[in-house]
Amino acid sequence: MISVKKNLTTLGQVTISNEHPYSKGHQGYQISGLMQELMVYAGHLDCYQKCNDIINKFLSVKVSASQVYRVTDTYGEQIGKTTKPDERTLTPVKRDEMMYVEADGGMILTRNDDWKEVKVGRIFKSGDCIRASGKPGCISHSQYMAHLGDSKIFTGQMDGLIESYGVSNHHLVFISDGASWIKNWIEDAYPYAVSILDYYHAIEHLYGFTEHHFKDKPEAIGWAKEQGDLLLKSKVDIVIQNIEKLSDGKEARKLIDYYKGNRQRMNYKKYKQIGAGIIGSGAIESAHRTVVQKRMKLSGQRWSKKGAQNMLNLRVVSMNGRWDKIIALTKIDFKQAA
Repeated sequence: MISVKKNLTTLGQVTISNEHPYSKGHQGYQISGLMQELMVYAGHLDCYQKCNDIINKFLSVKVSASQVYRVTDTYGEQIGKTTKPDERTLTPVKRDEMMYVEADGGMILTRNDDWKEVKVGRIFKSGDCIRASGKPGCISHSQYMAHLGDSKIFTGQMDGLIESYGVSNHHLVFISDGASWIKNWIEDAYPYAVSILDYYHAIEHLYGFTEHHFKDKPEAIGWAKEQGDLLLKSKVDIVIQNIEKLSDGKEARKLIDYYKGNRQRMNYKKYKQIGAGIIGSGAIESAHRTVVQKRMKLSGQRWSKKGAQNMLNLRVVSMNGRWDKIIALTKIDFKQAA
């Protein structure tokens, strides 16, 4: 039985035969394909209880939070099975463009109260980096990838995606922090690509050192700013010497080792002159907020590993502008096909 409503007033009921498609259900649910899509769309944006309220508000149809969860999780799992990680969503890279690749890890809380790392990747072209005078820059088009688990699986998927664009190493720019798994991946797989240590991470380590060495805060800020300006001029060796002059303590040695280990990735003067001139990893930090944190780090949330990956699948498809893939799934009965 289906209640037909208009302006919140019940007009009556329509009896449907057991042979009607609505009676047989779709994907194992007594829910139309269109309603399933709406539930998945709501479910990938906010917690399931709020989805129930929103659907009821807009459609005057009551669904439970558990229904939204089951449908959303089902589609998240299926999209993971049917979407290839190396399927491109960006236009081809032009000869005069550079392709930027950024990757980083962030933590989510699982049901076992263990924090697990989600690896997120983002690629974009220098031609899609927009900068207006006096305004923060933006990236008009990006492609995202996300994986909960082993870094080798994630980097393998990223390799396939990068390779699909047919870009030579000389037209690839990687920007990352000092995470060893990212640094080693780039060095092993892309030895001739440009690899940049995120300038702002380098500065963050610098300011961390000043907190241990300087008692006078204005003096600390002034000294750190001078060193930051030297780094922008690609004078990392001078900065290392300046640190050594100040201290030979544990924190100084730690910072010096960090800079020496990344010296080949700190030619910021050169990096500012190639591609879009980007030297910071703000793009991937933004990706973590939009792909992962905005939906998966809400108050009180705990995720199963499988459920988390299913949600990541939906978030990535949506961020990549390929929601048509979800719509296409509503038009087939993949449950019966399986």
